Amino acid sequence: MTDIARASSLLTIDVDAVVANWRRVANLIAPAEAAAVVKADCYGLGVAQIAPVLSAAGCRSFFVATLDEGIQLRRILPGGVIYVLGGPVGGGEADFAAHGLIPVLNSLAQITGWATFAKAGSAAPAAALHLDTGMNRLGLEEAELERLAARPDVLASVRPILVMSHLACADDDTSPKNMEQLATFRRLSGQLPAMPRSLSASGGIFLGRDFRFDMARPGAALYGLNPIPGRPNPMAQVVRLQGKILQVRDVDSPMTVGYGASHRVVRRGKIATVAVGYADGWFRSLGNRGHGVIGGFKVPLVGRVSMDLTTFDVTDVPAPLIHPGALIDLIGPDITVDEVAAEAGTIGYEVLTALGRRHHRRWLTRTTEGKPA
Repeated sequence: MTDIARASSLLTIDVDAVVANWRRVANLIAPAEAAAVVKADCYGLGVAQIAPVLSAAGCRSFFVATLDEGIQLRRILPGGVIYVLGGPVGGGEADFAAHGLIPVLNSLAQITGWATFAKAGSAAPAAALHLDTGMNRLGLEEAELERLAARPDVLASVRPILVMSHLACADDDTSPKNMEQLATFRRLSGQLPAMPRSLSASGGIFLGRDFRFDMARPGAALYGLNPIPGRPNPMAQVVRLQGKILQVRDVDSPMTVGYGASHRVVRRGKIATVAVGYADGWFRSLGNRGHGVIGGFKVPLVGRVSMDLTTFDVTDVPAPLIHPGALIDLIGPDITVDEVAAEAGTIGYEVLTALGRRHHRRWLTRTTEGKPA
């Protein structure tokens, strides 16, 4: 029996679609550079399988969140330019230098630590500076920036090659916060020596040319999430999640389905039990709210999502399509990650990063011809 035949669920990642999405962004923002945010294992989709293909396609700069992620990515991409968004924590400067990682320095304390490390004669790589323009999360406050700007010796030791910030409301192109942050970023970055600037991640890229500067940092858009909510998604879908039907049973009123008897059967019909649950990242909040698709037929999720199982009302699906072993799309051509997120009361980022390790994963590229990469 093959791995796919043994699997209870199948998660297919279209790596070519990731590359196509990156190229779409790169073409849109040229001559600015399109980096790639590959933190959290490429949003849960496999950094070892995706990052090398992005690099081969021409992506030069990559962003991760933590030092451990940077070290892992350095093993995968020996020659890539790798930024670590969290910067050094607790004296980790030597590890950054050893692995050729560029820290994003978020505070005066991090900047001072990096400058001290560099002045000690270490082979410290360059760094990036993060300015807080209104997110109030990471980054230098204006008063800290003024103190830094008055210390050219510290700046020279740090050797910054990029100054960046992050938009709080980029997914809402009507928010006045976007223009406020743009103006603040221009004003604050103007207090530093000239260097490349980066403000936008996925959503900010589509706010217009003024937001793109010298580099943009697409992440979610690469993996198929819609960077312009409320409008047609310009990005190609990347993920397909299919669960296997384990059993189909006949039901009729007044039967109930699942824990808590939360779904009451109101007519004679059929219930399919599928081998995916919240242990696989299928949110419990989808209970009695979500849906799947079988052969083009939309089927409502009924009852609660349990740890390993989810139940669907397949009454209106032709009988040949519903049998043990048949596949139901939970994410696919007819149901996007963003749709699932809306039904679950969350965002597509969380849906992707929550997908569990029990799914049989396959990464498709032109070179694999539909086989696991």
